Amino acid sequence: MNHIARTAVGLAALGRPAYLNVGRVPELPAERDVATMRAAAHEVLDHAYAAGVRRVDVARSYGRAEEFLADWLAEREHPDVVVSSKWGYTYVGDWRLDAAVHEVKEHSLARFEGQWAETRRLLGGRVVLYQVHSLTADSPLFGDEPLLEALAALAAEHVRVGFSTSGPGQADTVRKALDLTVAGRPVFTAVQSTWNVLEPSVGPALAEAHERGALVQLKETLANGRLAVRPPEPVVEIARAHDVSADAVALAAAYARPWADVVLTGPASTAQLDANLAAAGLALDQAELAALGALAEDPAAYWRHRSSLPWR
Repeated sequence: MNHIARTAVGLAALGRPAYLNVGRVPELPAERDVATMRAAAHEVLDHAYAAGVRRVDVARSYGRAEEFLADWLAEREHPDVVVSSKWGYTYVGDWRLDAAVHEVKEHSLARFEGQWAETRRLLGGRVVLYQVHSLTADSPLFGDEPLLEALAALAAEHVRVGFSTSGPGQADTVRKALDLTVAGRPVFTAVQSTWNVLEPSVGPALAEAHERGALVQLKETLANGRLAVRPPEPVVEIARAHDVSADAVALAAAYARPWADVVLTGPASTAQLDANLAAAGLALDQAELAALGALAEDPAAYWRHRSSLPWR
């Protein structure tokens, strides 16, 4: 089975000059000025579209990713591209590699209204899914009735409302958020969570979400590049057996989740995209999936490691 239809290309690695992704830097142009990064983003988007990918994922905090995507859509006029974006973080890196802080989080009504206005200005009616960025179980959003009502009102604009999750408590967040209702209807009908063979702990909660009818999307499927650049030996062995790269094996494990509706990848170049897309036609057997399943790390340790990754 070819899983291209389940694939989304994210622009986190191409919308800003710095990001926390192992293996990104060698793939980028020597200069990371706005014009060069826009051209790199457009090249990846063209390549993805030619390969059959029709889903693109961005966020307000991905530097100028929404702007780059808007420019590309205006130039190419592809009517079949589906766009998802996220609000809740603001990019404050000022297009600097050495910024002390690159993004600031705030889940408030004012932040939602301001960022939705910006997203809508840039992407118009292209956005079919708008998500709370990195929701956690302790977010003030859960007790903010005006914010929840404003989110629920997006349905009237034919925009689906979702949330993304991060951290060792993802499963709790998924279950808690999907129980939120306004006027008897669920606020959220989509979830985007970190899932990969090193950190699969949210899997049972995502399976439940899928059963409830929510759109389930998997992000950070390559563990911020760790599974591509520093893959564990079982990943290397399976890749060698199938004559593919390690990242294709890691992504194939994500495609193998029957409850995963969309699998995201965030390439920094067309070469990385090609390697990633090899996973769409790769079928792993049960022994291979079991070997990959044995790679799971303690979630707290995984997230401590992730937080230590430098922005570069």
